[in-house]
Amino acid sequence: MSGNTSFRHHGTSILSVEAADAPIVVPSTDFDAALTGTYERLGLRPGLLEEVAGIVERRWWPEDVSYADAAARAGEQAIQAAGIDRAQIGLLVDTSVCRAHLEPSAAVDVHRQLSLPTSCLNFDLANACLGFVNAMHIAATMIDAGQIRYALIVDGEGSRLLQETTLERLAREETTTADVFAEFASLTLGSGGAAMVLGPSDAHPEGHRLIGGESRAGTEHNDLCVGSIDHMRTDTKALLEAGLQVADATWITARDNGWDWGAAEHYILHQISSVHTQLMCKQIGLDPERVPMTFPHRGNIGPASIPTTLALHQEHIQPGDTVVIGGIGSGINTLASEILW
Repeated sequence: MSGNTSFRHHGTSILSVEAADAPIVVPSTDFDAALTGTYERLGLRPGLLEEVAGIVERRWWPEDVSYADAAARAGEQAIQAAGIDRAQIGLLVDTSVCRAHLEPSAAVDVHRQLSLPTSCLNFDLANACLGFVNAMHIAATMIDAGQIRYALIVDGEGSRLLQETTLERLAREETTTADVFAEFASLTLGSGGAAMVLGPSDAHPEGHRLIGGESRAGTEHNDLCVGSIDHMRTDTKALLEAGLQVADATWITARDNGWDWGAAEHYILHQISSVHTQLMCKQIGLDPERVPMTFPHRGNIGPASIPTTLALHQEHIQPGDTVVIGGIGSGINTLASEILW
């Protein structure tokens, strides 16, 4: 093994994974229309979001739906799908990047909405777009150790505020071409909720075994994407190149540590854009036909992206299939994990 980068689980299974779609569909052509004046003044052509990034549309929540509301909706779906008694849930982790305030945690609101027991440990975990997968392994470690019986991981993201303020900024007369490209990634984001229930494998033979995974850090790239709830600036090209480099190192390390992921039936990747997906497949040698895509109609939903894609694709996964989930989080961190379906 190489340091602490490889982790394996022996008794934890995924009992359910669910996605909660935001109801308002916002086409990329709406963003182009809002920026018509800026594009004409700067000599830029519309259609880059759809033609280059491959994002046809994304979704927004109504203004009266909070990030915690979205996470709780997905959480309720996951509890119902798992068929467990919520009184036995010993851990709730909210991995949302989006949050309405710094404290208290978003998890306490989700805990309240779902009427979870007072014995349920609850907290937020933030790690850009990798938070959900990180939480899966923390939960599995606690289940393997016998500290808890069931864990619920939730995420609720909303791109509406960021995109409305970004469009307003970019429509100003002083906007430059550099400004447009620095905030281009903000317009690729989407809204949604996702949740997963994990539990002991010996009590749930119908579950999907979480086998383990591999991670790598490239934190020298910590300043390539820096965002708040209403403003994000991204060096898209540098972030893509650095992310692919760290992801490749993760894949090589995984192979050296005994993981055999080259022939998996399904690869559930963090959803960013068509360019990112194509280059990722080429970089680590994945068959694009085995990589389902949700970004064209949902955009990049942050940490909800991987569980959302898995939830929407699960009907195509057969018992005994190997599923590899993986992503890159700005900062940069990468993580890939194996699930035996």
